[in-house]
Amino acid sequence: MNETNYFNYGPEEKWGRKSFFDGGLFAYIGWSILGFFLTVLTFGIAFPWALCMVYGWKINNTVINGHRMRFNGSAIGLFGNWIKWLLLTFITLGIYGFWVFIKLEDWKVKNTTFIN
Repeated sequence: MNETNYFNYGPEEKWGRKSFFDGGLFAYIGWSILGFFLTVLTFGIAFPWALCMVYGWKINNTVINGHRMRFNGSAIGLFGNWIKWLLLTFITLGIYGFWVFIKLEDWKVKNTTFIN
């Protein structure tokens, strides 16, 4: 990450490009393992928290056209939606499950902003 641009909120560049991802492999592995264990140890109840951790890492390390993105979603907000989507999936005998991915993407985008 270009520290100078990060603190003055000017347009960022890396390798001469204005759009880039500056997350590292070990951070990704770490967040994924932490999310996996959090989900397993809570028997799936903390899956929304694990998703928020990984989404936050991915989005917070993304710069689009010189503007850094910020994930503002909370696990509590996702948990409420998650319960609603799970109930709708059970009620419709799994049919609503096809829309859960779309709803999850919509929630993720709704909770993503640019910080500069």
